[in-house]
Amino acid sequence: MREKTFWALVDYPVTTEKAVRIVENENKLTFQLKKLSTTKEEIKKSFEEEFKVKVEKVNTLIDRKGKKKAIIKLKKEFSAGDIGVKLGII
Repeated sequence: MREKTFWALVDYPVTTEKAVRIVENENKLTFQLKKLSTTKEEIKKSFEEEFKVKVEKVNTLIDRKGKKKAIIKLKKEFSAGDIGVKLGII
């Protein structure tokens, strides 16, 4: 299977107050995904390649509207805030 790029899997970063707060407090980033069939492993590999960081954990959820979101927790030595600044969400 061919590797997918991160932006092929993701629609956009979530920029709600809560999402920005967890970037600052918990070192996590939240993204809206394009397809429900995207796996945690695909998200992790593509995120690590795109941003040259190490991911500790990926959580996914399906919201009330039926959209899938990914919450990506980075390892302690990497800053979610730095990536948030690059993406323009902070």
